[in-house]
Amino acid sequence: MKIGIDLGTANVLVFVQGQGITVREPSVVAIDSDDRIVAVGSEAKEMLGRTPGSITAIRPLRDGVIADYVVTEAMLRYFIKKGTAGKISFGRPDVLVSVPAGSTSVEKRYVLDAARQAGAGKAYLIEEPMAAAIGAELPISGPSGNMIVNIGGGTAEIAVISLSDIVVAKSHRVGGNRFDEAIALYIRRKYNLMIGDRTAEQVKIEIGSALPLEEELTMSVKGRDMIAGLPREVLITSTEITEAMEVPLRNLTDAIRGVLEQTPPELSADIIDKGIVLSGGGALLRNIDRLITTVTGVATHVAPDPLSCVAKGTGIALEHFDVFAKSLTSQA
Repeated sequence: MKIGIDLGTANVLVFVQGQGITVREPSVVAIDSDDRIVAVGSEAKEMLGRTPGSITAIRPLRDGVIADYVVTEAMLRYFIKKGTAGKISFGRPDVLVSVPAGSTSVEKRYVLDAARQAGAGKAYLIEEPMAAAIGAELPISGPSGNMIVNIGGGTAEIAVISLSDIVVAKSHRVGGNRFDEAIALYIRRKYNLMIGDRTAEQVKIEIGSALPLEEELTMSVKGRDMIAGLPREVLITSTEITEAMEVPLRNLTDAIRGVLEQTPPELSADIIDKGIVLSGGGALLRNIDRLITTVTGVATHVAPDPLSCVAKGTGIALEHFDVFAKSLTSQA
């Protein structure tokens, strides 16, 4: 059996050969005071910011890399087991895990070790932008330039790919989580209202936009008044959220411009013809494609089902192992 895992800062997706994506859950783990796992995934995310003192809900990955090895291993074991539930298998499965393009050899070794300890027979790594490009069905095998921007929870992976290899890449630590933090900070400064990470994420999803909307959206936001210390509710507009996300969005577009500036001229010509493709959860932010088009002058569009691109890419890479073997890492 072969399994592909999109090991993201915000979500984990598991692709099982012959079945497709079988697991799509938040990368959150709840542990008690004795370091025992209480809940994993969706159940654990419900506990974020709401746990009693004896239980802690944590994200074991930070900015796309492992922050807590033991908890990450336990989380991987849970997702591998859940992803293969009901599937008869002899022996340990081959597992391919995605990692940020800028990962160091130490960070890669951590992921490989965690996958093996979690039950993998053979463990391989693939860089996220490569997996995203494969999953988005870009024609990367030919001698032509393709540009992918995978905006995840912890990082934005920006790469130009040609002949099934990465020519220029940058892993920039700006993603969905940075947008959430910027929204929470803006509301705290403007309204003296403290909100949690989940509320900030909900605001981003419901009314967030990278550019001002023609028809403004509004949303009621509840939190704790920082002066009175009591619960309070305020009405927020989409224009305010656009303003709140200005800095992380500018960091993202600057990083994309930086990669374009390093791209060889012939490949730049290809990218002008084909455009930039966006994948990852951050690609779902309203008008982010239009913002990138405005800043770079290159047509930008969102891949079909952007949330699943990396997971699909890991699955396709495993199914066509010989074709993509040189793009995979089996030791670090």
